[in-house]
Amino acid sequence: MTTQPMTTQPITIATLTAAEAEAALDQLADILVNAVAHGASVNFLAGFTAEEARRFWRGQLPGIAAGERILIVAADGAQLVGTVIVSFAPQPNAPHRAEIGKMLVHSAYRRRGLGARLLAAAEAAARDAGRSLLMLDTQSGSDGERLYRRCGWTKVGEIPDHSLTPNGRLAPTSLYYKKV
Repeated sequence: MTTQPMTTQPITIATLTAAEAEAALDQLADILVNAVAHGASVNFLAGFTAEEARRFWRGQLPGIAAGERILIVAADGAQLVGTVIVSFAPQPNAPHRAEIGKMLVHSAYRRRGLGARLLAAAEAAARDAGRSLLMLDTQSGSDGERLYRRCGWTKVGEIPDHSLTPNGRLAPTSLYYKKV
């Protein structure tokens, strides 16, 4: 499945249920494969396939169904073009925390403010769920890091050689938090 560039319809931001996410597995997979193919360091390496991406998203469904995480998407009409996951900390001493992950915008839709809109929606969803402290990590120097800084996140530090980029190069990871 190939995502086509912008239509004349406004891009919408919505939360998907587990059933809706399951019905959209191919579109979710397309966004994730596209992100990895364009260098996003989001846990996967070059050669990442659509089937592997569908398997990742299928693995998220139980947590979405159980209310342990929220999947927020950006859509251009019926086509999904961006994602972000809010995962609630499960520890008894952390009912106030959540983590942001899989903050992705399809390459055909970047540089149009969708990342900021998705992030704002994730922050609002976390706040609405009673979470006041959000955390995330991102590859140091990435587009994601620039987005988080612009959106008011605070950098805690950096871990050298934390993970491999999709092309197999060791890269540092920056840790961020935001009170919402």
